Amino acid sequence: MSITRRRLLATSAALAAPLARARAAEDTIIRIGVLTDLSGQYRDNSGPTSVLAAEQAVADFRPEQYGFKVEILSGDHRQKPDIASALAREWYDRDGVDAIADLNNTAVALAVNTVSTEKDKAQLNTGAASGDLTGKYCNPNMVHFAPDTWCFAHSTGGAIVERGGDSWFLIVADYTFGHALEQNISTLVTGKGGKVLGAARYPFPGTTDFSSYLLAAQTSGAKVLGLCNTGGDMENCVKQAREFGLAQQGMKIAALLGFVTEIHSMGLETAQGLLISDTFYWDTNDRTRAFTARFLKKSPHNYPSSLHASCYAGVTQYMKAVAKLGVPAARGSGRAAIAAMKAIPTDDDCFGRQQIRPDGRFITPVFLLEAKKPAESKMPWDVFNILATTPADQAFRPLAENACPMLKT
Repeated sequence: MSITRRRLLATSAALAAPLARARAAEDTIIRIGVLTDLSGQYRDNSGPTSVLAAEQAVADFRPEQYGFKVEILSGDHRQKPDIASALAREWYDRDGVDAIADLNNTAVALAVNTVSTEKDKAQLNTGAASGDLTGKYCNPNMVHFAPDTWCFAHSTGGAIVERGGDSWFLIVADYTFGHALEQNISTLVTGKGGKVLGAARYPFPGTTDFSSYLLAAQTSGAKVLGLCNTGGDMENCVKQAREFGLAQQGMKIAALLGFVTEIHSMGLETAQGLLISDTFYWDTNDRTRAFTARFLKKSPHNYPSSLHASCYAGVTQYMKAVAKLGVPAARGSGRAAIAAMKAIPTDDDCFGRQQIRPDGRFITPVFLLEAKKPAESKMPWDVFNILATTPADQAFRPLAENACPMLKT
C-alpha cells in the first residue's frame, strides 16, 4: 500500500502532538535541588529537615496559582566539594535542575558555585556560613540567606568583649568556614582593644577528642574560649570544656555559631548560660510560632533552626522570582532569577519583611541568645532567652567595607 503525502503529514502530526504536550508540561516545572548533609554532623541543623523546609515553602506558596509546579530533589554532599560539584553538574545536565539550595559547608558552596556560574543556574546559599560568600567570592548567580560568620562574630563576640571578655583563645575547624570565623572574631576582638592569645586548628571532619586543644586554651590564660565551629564539633567542645572545668575556673565559653538543634542535643544542664547569636528562633513572635506549628507536622522531632528557616525563605523568594519572570525566563538564566530575587522585597513567616542587598546578602535582625537554665524551660525546645536584637541594617558587614567585586562595577 502506498503512503500518500497527506497521510504521512497526518501521522507525523499525531506523533508530534504528545511530544509537544510533554514539552509544554515540562515548561511549567521548576526543579530545586537541596544539596545538604544527609548523614554527617550537620544532619540535624540542616540536612533532611532542610529538604522538608523546601517542601513546606512550596506547600505554602502554592506555585500552581501562578501557573507552574515545583519539584524538590535532595542529595548528600558528604562534606566533600568534589562530590558536591559532580552531583550539581549531574543535576543541571541530566535532571533539569534550575536552582540549588542549602549547601551547608562553605567549601562545598564555593565548589558548586563554579558549576552554577558555568551553567547559569541560581544558587541559594541557605546553609553555608562564610561571610566571604557575599564578600570576595560574591557572584551574580548566588544569594546568601543563611546567617554568616561576620554577623555571628560581631553579635556574640561584641557582646562578650563589652562584658569584659577581652582575651580569647580560639578552637578552629580547619577549613574555609572555620578560617573565616577565626578571621572575623580576631578582627573584632583586636579592634576593640582585646587580644587573641592563641588559636588551635583541628582536622575537619573527623575530630572527636578536643582535650589537647582545651588544655592549650586552659594554659593560655585567656578569659574566653571562642569556638569557631558548629554542629557536633561545637557540642563536643562544650561538653568536654565542662568536663575540664573551664567554666568553673572562670573561662567564658562562647559558641560563635550554634543553633537550637545543638542546644537541644546537649541539654540545658550542659548548655545553660552559653551565648550564641542567630537570625531565627521559633518562639520569637506569632508568625514564627505559626510557621513552626505547620512545620512540625512534617518534622515532629526536630524543631526548625535558622538554616531550615533560611531554606524556607530562600526557596520562597526564588519562587516569587519565577512567578515574576515566568518559567522559561527563570529556567533560561539563573542570573536573571537572582536579580529578580534581589528586586522583590522578601516577606515570609520566618523573617518577616526584609530585603536582599546588591551583594546578594539577605539581611535580617540578629538575636543575641542565652541558653536557659533547666528550671526556666517550660518544654524540651524552650531553650533560649533573647538578650538583645541587632537591627537588620546593622547586623551584617556594611557594604562600604565589603570586598564584593560586583559593588565595584
